[in-house]
Amino acid sequence: MRVLTWNLFHGRSVPERRHALLGAFTDMISGWEWDVALLQEVPPWWPPALAAACGADERTVLTSRNALLPLRRAIAERRPDLIKANGGGANAILVRGEGIAEHASLRLRFRPERRVLHAVRLAESGLWVANVHATANPKPLARADAVRCGETLARWAGAAPVLLGGDLNVPDPEVPGFADAGGHRIDRFYTRGALTVATPPRTLPRDGLSDHAPVLIELRAS
Repeated sequence: MRVLTWNLFHGRSVPERRHALLGAFTDMISGWEWDVALLQEVPPWWPPALAAACGADERTVLTSRNALLPLRRAIAERRPDLIKANGGGANAILVRGEGIAEHASLRLRFRPERRVLHAVRLAESGLWVANVHATANPKPLARADAVRCGETLARWAGAAPVLLGGDLNVPDPEVPGFADAGGHRIDRFYTRGALTVATPPRTLPRDGLSDHAPVLIELRAS
C-alpha cells in the first residue's frame, strides 16, 4: 500500500503565483501513484474536487480560520498569497480503490489554533490510516499532540494495525506504541501493529507548489 502525505500550504506556491492553484495541485496529486493520501492545510472547498479527479473517496475535517468562509474563499481564489493561511484550513484523507468503512475525528486543541486528528478504517484490509497537522508553536504542544494521537488511535483501532502520517511540526515526536517509519523533516509516518516498510519514504517533485515536499511511503502487511 502506497501512502502520500503532503501539506498543501493553503493552496499556495513558492514563489507566489497570483492565481488560484486548484488545477495545478489536482494535476500533480492525481498523477501520482498512491492508495491513500493524507493532506494538510487544504483549502476547505478543495477536497471534493481533488477526490473526483483522483478517483478517490474523501473524508475531511475543518481546522482553523474558517469563520466567514465565503469571503475568505473569494479572496483566496483570486490571489492565494494575499490572504495566506487566512483562506481557511482543512485536513483531508483520500482513498483510492478500497472503500472507507469508518471515519473518526478528535479535536486535539482549540488554542492557539484548532488542530484535529482524524482517521479512516479501510473496508477490505481493516487498516486504520490517520492524518494530523500538529500544533506549530510552541513545540511542546506539538509533542503533546503526538502523544495524544498515539493514545487516541490505540482506542479507535483496538488490535488493528495503524498508520499515522502528516505534518508533526517537529522532526522527532514520540507517539506511544508506534514505530517511527521515517519521513522528510517534519512530515512523517508512524506505524503500529503488523505493518512493514516496503519502500522507505521519499519526496516527490512538486514544481514549486507548497512549501512542503510531498512524501510517499510503501507498506506491506507483515
